[in-house]
Amino acid sequence: MYFMAVLGNIALLLVIRMDPSLHLPMFYFLSMLAAIDLVLITSIMPKLLSIFWFHSHEIDFEGCVAQMFFIHSFSTMESGVLLTMAFDRYLAICKPLHYTAILTGPTIAKLGLATVVRGIAVITPLTCMVTSLSYCGPRVIHHSYCEHMSVVKLACGDTRPNNIYGITIATVVVGSDSILITVSYMLILREVIGLSSRDARLKSFSTCGSHIGVILLFYTPGLFSFYTQRWGQRIPVHLHILMADLYLLVPPMLNPLIYGMRAKPIRERVLSLLWQKGIQPRSSPQTIATARCWPKQILFSSQPRLETLLKHLQNSQKLNSLENRVDKSH
Repeated sequence: MYFMAVLGNIALLLVIRMDPSLHLPMFYFLSMLAAIDLVLITSIMPKLLSIFWFHSHEIDFEGCVAQMFFIHSFSTMESGVLLTMAFDRYLAICKPLHYTAILTGPTIAKLGLATVVRGIAVITPLTCMVTSLSYCGPRVIHHSYCEHMSVVKLACGDTRPNNIYGITIATVVVGSDSILITVSYMLILREVIGLSSRDARLKSFSTCGSHIGVILLFYTPGLFSFYTQRWGQRIPVHLHILMADLYLLVPPMLNPLIYGMRAKPIRERVLSLLWQKGIQPRSSPQTIATARCWPKQILFSSQPRLETLLKHLQNSQKLNSLENRVDKSH
């Protein structure tokens, strides 16, 4: 799962970077999502693998705090990028005439910067509050990574400010982002229902459905993890750990497939690269150069020549048969 997520997101970044035709707002936001997913899954997966493979259960306090900061800050950033992507789809479908005028280069940069600043701004106080606590007694976290409330439970002093701030931030950030994303997709679906083409409606419903499924897979287990750490004492520990891992590990693996390979320009670009690589050893340099410039023309360039050759052969056969007949008549 980790290697699939890393390879998928790196491939997505490279394809968007290499193809100038993909330098559009939609794919810029997709690049942000891929970069955030790489950092997010790299923050948790190496330590998780070391726990299962090498039984390395120890982590120092500074490393634990750093892991907690990266996981929660980049989760907040990912939520912001999902919101901007929903806004991008809303403008592209519902306001196509204003799309390029609204999502200019500076606007995209400001949205990306606002997403990063928000993620750092809301998690930095949380990290400072955790480091200011005093810890005593057992130092065993019943979790697969350093989650905020799991670390706070090890403290000896008053942890109510940490609890209140953590729950408030989770509720406000996830609640507001999910509500705005829901409104955006409701407006998109309303616009799609009005389409005259049945195939276009089905395709749009399929695309929106897959996007909503990945978004729910990110938000639902996350909220479940946040609230059960505070009020879910009766929930089994293994179920809580499974849900907490689910929203951090599965979406980074699915995002390149759902948002990347389902997008026609990226899918065509990836297939063309694979196709070029497959024909390169058997092609002459001239054919390779043609393939790089016009990959679709190779399929048709030899067809007229083949038909012409067949016609020449048929005409020559007819001519030979006619000459034989003439010879026999003489």
